Amino acid sequence: MTTDKLDFTAVPVVTRRGQEHGDTGQSGGAVRVSGVSPQHTPATRIWFGRVSNEPGYRSLPHHHGEAETGGYVLTGTARIYFGESYEQYLDMAEGDFVFVPPYMPHVEANMSTTEELVWLTCRTPDNIVVNLPEVEDSTLAGYRRA
Repeated sequence: MTTDKLDFTAVPVVTRRGQEHGDTGQSGGAVRVSGVSPQHTPATRIWFGRVSNEPGYRSLPHHHGEAETGGYVLTGTARIYFGESYEQYLDMAEGDFVFVPPYMPHVEANMSTTEELVWLTCRTPDNIVVNLPEVEDSTLAGYRRA
């Protein structure tokens, strides 16, 4: 193994609880904060953060541009609506992972009216959020607000 590309001057950067970067792309009831991002760490090709939805809240319809997105349901019950008119959906619970392809319009919903939904989310290259026109709650199968 060669060491010609290793950087022995680099150091890890910790973002402490309560010091997450909150000036991120948002979409309605999905609140995003980053722990690792180009906005407040030396990262250049990754966004890693927490997305939360209060009970009965959902995001606006949106997509993440060129970004590939990986999500992990830390707590709660989630549903992602997608497809034409958002008629398709996938349900997820604590411990489930999801991959969302680039440019895929979707809505992220907390299906519980009593418990918070918390995701850990990772995107490359950054937290791109492109909000799309709103849809009525009644068009989202099974969704109800708190």
